[in-house]
Amino acid sequence: MHFTHHTARVLVVDDDPTVAEVVAGYLGRAGFAVDRVADGPAALERAAAFPPDLVVLDLMLPGMDGLEVCRRLRAHGPVPVIMLTARGDEDDRILGLEVGADDYVTKPFSPRELVLRVTSVLRRAQARATVASSGPAAAPPLRAGGIALDPASRRATKDGVELALTLREFDLLAFLVRHPGRACGREELMREVWGWEFGDLSTVTVHVRRLRAKVEDDPARPRLIRTVWGVGYRFDTDGDTDRDTGGGTAGETGAGTAGETAGDTAGGAAGSGARDA
Repeated sequence: MHFTHHTARVLVVDDDPTVAEVVAGYLGRAGFAVDRVADGPAALERAAAFPPDLVVLDLMLPGMDGLEVCRRLRAHGPVPVIMLTARGDEDDRILGLEVGADDYVTKPFSPRELVLRVTSVLRRAQARATVASSGPAAAPPLRAGGIALDPASRRATKDGVELALTLREFDLLAFLVRHPGRACGREELMREVWGWEFGDLSTVTVHVRRLRAKVEDDPARPRLIRTVWGVGYRFDTDGDTDRDTGGGTAGETGAGTAGETAGDTAGGAAGSGARDA
């Protein structure tokens, strides 16, 4: 699992020495160069001295928590971050995604799955860098429904107002805008946007919820990103609110609906059926 241009450097930040040792061991055997630190200030110092290609960051750190570490890391550049969170703590996951984390993995987790996530996030980051270095001609701007996306500069606007999107939110919105009017399944979105063949489908649900909060005039009654029950989501540009989606937003607000929740539960089970650490 080596990368073409250089051996990718991963910074592991976790105050649990057992978890840090296991994660570092698996990543090292997968061909990554691994640095380990146990707290936020040490992580920032190490990242400044030896810039990582990706950071695996525990949310619950002593003193400076993972959210603050993530904010400070991302303030200095778009380094990919995978957040480690407590199982089932959706508020923490949403906060991690909001401050710029590219992905999250819940504890306890399979180290092998984490290695796959690291590989996937790094490949997508490299693809983004390739697009940016190739110039606008290689990735033409996208426009639909008042949304304008420039893949080369990674800028997004709605009605001329710039949107503050995380890296993954941008990729998700770009995929939906490229396929207007087509129902996109969450499995498809996970595969095409995240690069995963398996995983927790609630990852998609959380990102859609956050994205709606940024692009919809009324996130509770979305006009652009609509829920297609039993399938996933569709990007619409006709301006009618939930005309034919069967309601549209219950699965993204509050506790969700049986259809949406069942899909998330199945995806979560598939993604965590073989946990070994």
